[in-house]
Amino acid sequence: MNTVISEFKENAIYRMDASTRMITIALSKIDEATVWKRPNGNSNSIGNLILHLCGNITQYAIVSLGEKEDERNRDAEFAAKDGYSKEQLLKMLMSTVEKAKSTINKTTEKQLIEKRSVQAYEFSGIGVVLHAVEHYSYHTGQIAFWVKLLLDENLGFYDGVDLNVKNE
Repeated sequence: MNTVISEFKENAIYRMDASTRMITIALSKIDEATVWKRPNGNSNSIGNLILHLCGNITQYAIVSLGEKEDERNRDAEFAAKDGYSKEQLLKMLMSTVEKAKSTINKTTEKQLIEKRSVQAYEFSGIGVVLHAVEHYSYHTGQIAFWVKLLLDENLGFYDGVDLNVKNE
């Protein structure tokens, strides 16, 4: 397989794993009630964001890239006020991400270049992967921010890593 494509897939999966790791840490810091707490009427709870991530990653990386039928109910992701525990949400997210990673790994060069309609957009397979990774990262940051705001605590995402090392 083309080394550029392999490198692209490897890095996309690395970024998805990083987001999963950060959300796992953030969830470990909060109690069950906090999962469904909304900052205000125009914001979403962590539970909503995780349901939304599952829906979006499924629609883009699993359904569109994997060439399956789209059955997403986006409005339900945001309407939920409870119904899942932290453990259930995390398992659902991890399962979705694993399926997405598997789909990305199996994607051919032709599928990565081919244009497709997903949600209200036209993307190549590469665009679909970029969207899934970027969207996951974006909402991971929202979840981290909300937990930090609630707890006034460093979440320790990079404990043990010297982020001040200079590039060579």
